[in-house]
Amino acid sequence: MISVVNVIQAMLAPGLMISACGLLILGMNNKYSMVVTRIRLLSEEWRRIKSAKDNPVDGPAMVRLDSVSAQLDKSLVRLKLVRNAVFCYSLSVAFFIFSSLFIGLRLLAASRPVEWLILGAFTAGVITVLCGVGFAAREVWHGYRIVMIEISEAA
Repeated sequence: MISVVNVIQAMLAPGLMISACGLLILGMNNKYSMVVTRIRLLSEEWRRIKSAKDNPVDGPAMVRLDSVSAQLDKSLVRLKLVRNAVFCYSLSVAFFIFSSLFIGLRLLAASRPVEWLILGAFTAGVITVLCGVGFAAREVWHGYRIVMIEISEAA
């Protein structure tokens, strides 16, 4: 006979994955905020350079304007990658929650087909975490490239 304690223990097994995804989401949300702030600062600088009446856009100002434009373009790509990573991690949490619910249903209903739902939900959760990690890795690469644009202007 299955006790309520056994049901609760089995349902909490995916909780570790839910907690891990929560930490990933928290980190990526912080990164999302930083990228948005950087885009806003670069946009403000771009507008300031373009609207300078007493300083025509040539020479050093043109170099900086080109650099800011390139950084803005790459930052928008970076922002999309962070968004995609957060979405994947959030979707993973949903799959792990479904997995937990299906485990409870399986223990209560003793239905063999529910085992496929459990496995499917958990596997889908792991796959979406992997996709999120892929987006996060690409985002790190883009962040590096943006810094290299800034450094090349100073050199």
